[in-house]
Amino acid sequence: MAALGWLTPRRRSATARSVLAGEASAEAARKSTQEVSEREPAFPVPGDERAAAFFDLDNTVMQGAALFHFGRGLYKRKFFDTRELARFAWQQAWFRLAGVEDPEHMQEARDSALSIVQGHRVSELQSIGEEIYDEYMAERIWPGTRALAQAHLDAGQRVWLVTAAPVEIATVIARRLGLTGALGTVAESVDGVYTGKLVGEPLHGPAKAEAVRALALAEGLDLSRCAAYSDSHNDIPMLSLVGHPYAINPDSKLRKHARQMDWRLRDYRTGRKAAKVGIPAAAGVGAVAGGTAAAIALHRKRR
Repeated sequence: MAALGWLTPRRRSATARSVLAGEASAEAARKSTQEVSEREPAFPVPGDERAAAFFDLDNTVMQGAALFHFGRGLYKRKFFDTRELARFAWQQAWFRLAGVEDPEHMQEARDSALSIVQGHRVSELQSIGEEIYDEYMAERIWPGTRALAQAHLDAGQRVWLVTAAPVEIATVIARRLGLTGALGTVAESVDGVYTGKLVGEPLHGPAKAEAVRALALAEGLDLSRCAAYSDSHNDIPMLSLVGHPYAINPDSKLRKHARQMDWRLRDYRTGRKAAKVGIPAAAGVGAVAGGTAAAIALHRKRR
């Protein structure tokens, strides 16, 4: 057994030099933690009532575009035919593939949506919006972004969605997520019935920044203490408005700008989708295309 003595660790008393080394290491660790804490103070700041957070919706809070998911739900309820569904599905597939908003596609989607809801009651669309959220949107919420929003809520701050989607749909999503409310595109209605026109223009790009500015003034917020989150370079005006801008799942232009401006980035996509910004897994696009084909086939069979 004596031959195995070298395998047994020897007990040695701490020397003055080892004690000094241990204390120095502990002090260095404490200072390092303190320096990080001083460099990056707790955020969001608990109890700061003049701070709030503003979240873009499409591809920031939710995968894909809310307007397209809404279109799928309306098709299911026979608001329009298979040709319109195919166009909605193609626009959604393009959006997921490119990872950026194409103004022409978005305008087509808005025009289609307006023509579809014309003559319908606002209350009807609000009720349907609740159902569509459960059917198509709930499972597409990014958990990481949801956690960021919850952190602001837990800190006692207000949180708004800011989106080009119809305000009725945005309000449903905000309520389901437990957020304060939503800023969205307003469709004109007379006596509770949609006219097929917009009030002003879609809440997109610079219009989002103006909406946030107006809300901050009305709510007594200090924008330098507020945060904003978005995936799109189109929202740089809104992100530049606040003291704490975040690029979430950013497109290539926003990623480049965020790095230049030293903004914080978060990417909740995985694999190649994150590496090549905006390009989803093949299964994602396949699911959209396959779902569209199945829906059209089923519709034809029922005829």
